[in-house]
Amino acid sequence: MPLKPKLVPPSPKTTGDAPVRWSAAFEDYLRSECRMSENTLKAYHRDQAHFREWLAGRSIQKLTIADLSDYVGWLHDQGLAPASIARRLASLKVFFRYLQLEGVLQDSQAELLSSQKLWQRVPHVLSPQMVERFLAAPRKSDSYWLRDRAVLELLYATGCRASELSSLRLPDVHLDEGYCLCHGKGDKQRLVPLGKTAARWVGRYLDEERPRLAARAGLAPEWLILSRRGALLRREAIWEMVKKYAARVGAPPEIGPHTLRHSFATHLLAGGADLRRVQEMLGHASIATTQIYTHVDSTRLKRIHRQFHPRA
Repeated sequence: MPLKPKLVPPSPKTTGDAPVRWSAAFEDYLRSECRMSENTLKAYHRDQAHFREWLAGRSIQKLTIADLSDYVGWLHDQGLAPASIARRLASLKVFFRYLQLEGVLQDSQAELLSSQKLWQRVPHVLSPQMVERFLAAPRKSDSYWLRDRAVLELLYATGCRASELSSLRLPDVHLDEGYCLCHGKGDKQRLVPLGKTAARWVGRYLDEERPRLAARAGLAPEWLILSRRGALLRREAIWEMVKKYAARVGAPPEIGPHTLRHSFATHLLAGGADLRRVQEMLGHASIATTQIYTHVDSTRLKRIHRQFHPRA
């Protein structure tokens, strides 16, 4: 069995804090040892850049809890939302634990930062009626309208993230059986039902439009959803597509691909789906993340209360 290559970070005895070099070594550790996905690594990279900007010559080894509290205040001054600040603090704690592991720090002052009691931002959810209008927004006059319709149908039918949809390969989709294999965060795989309507539109796209797009790539592309050049359709392009059709049907301007994911989960729970099953389909590691949708759907809670409470 081949030995795993050992990371060689900068020595604390010779380089002092060396924030930039320690950040690079930390990101190598996350990539090779923790096997984090590229999207997660990009998020950690942004968080590290923010922290180094605030650090501005300070010594990591001499930071106090008061200093780190100032960092939290600085993040507030940057106009970040509470959820974004919470994520940066979680990232900072992981970084400090890594520095402890490497012997740079004896204690992690970051652990003393209390997690703020964040207000829970309720995700925007489309009504079933608006979803129907939205999915039907692509017209025959649009270039690649079958592809666009298939993308919208898949986002709502599966609850996939835009990045997960972008990375779907042909072998991942099983139209006859009615499911697809999604590759989520950390390359974790999960099976998600497709539904007959989504399967029908994806089938039309595969039969009528994808062959023309694939022909432009030269070789046979493996991706399910193709760009106009026959390459992988990037998640940024999916985001732009959703914005385009949202504007067409008069949907709220803040709508994005995640809105269809939120709507998928909320509508399932409204129909009586089990919270654990929804958690599995969304690919959430913790059910606490999925529970936000029980706050969104107050009508379901009221119905359950009326049905089971003796004094309802």
